[in-house]
Amino acid sequence: MTNTASDTLLFLRSWLTKPLEVAAIAPSSTRLAAAMTTEIGRYTGDVLELGPGTGIFTRALLQNGVRQDQLVLVERNPTFAALLRGRFPEATLIEGDAQHLRLAAPRKIGAAISGLPLLSMPRQAVRDILEAVFRHLTDDGCLFQFTYGPRCPVPAALLEILHLEASFLRWVPLNLPPASVYRLSRRRA
Repeated sequence: MTNTASDTLLFLRSWLTKPLEVAAIAPSSTRLAAAMTTEIGRYTGDVLELGPGTGIFTRALLQNGVRQDQLVLVERNPTFAALLRGRFPEATLIEGDAQHLRLAAPRKIGAAISGLPLLSMPRQAVRDILEAVFRHLTDDGCLFQFTYGPRCPVPAALLEILHLEASFLRWVPLNLPPASVYRLSRRRA
């Protein structure tokens, strides 16, 4: 189903071509995938994945009991999109930018995960992405985001404007580079 060495080469090649878009020289580790998906399972409902790359988080979701037909994958890199289309043929694949996300059919998205490099994006792009994600999430749905930085990749002022809160979930030192996982959710009144 997957070839780790070829995925790493593909990632490295993509990073060399567009470093700010890919923002990593290697695919995420299985440890980071487990940390990102630990709260998502068969009863979550549909799951939105932003920037799935080679599908490491997607595979973890499937292992957690999420069915392929419950997955909505949003990937703007054409090379990664073609790879995902072959690996996960029953998933809905949107080849485009998460900043302009509009789901064609009404779906109840129970959770979202993001591998997008929010720290390297303009603030307005981050805002547009978060607004799009939370427009499609159920009221209690959460967005799981990882970062290589020392704090949440969404600035506190933007969380405040969007009425969101961020919770640190876990540190994953055995990833290249080490990463932190955050849960973003709607702020409770």
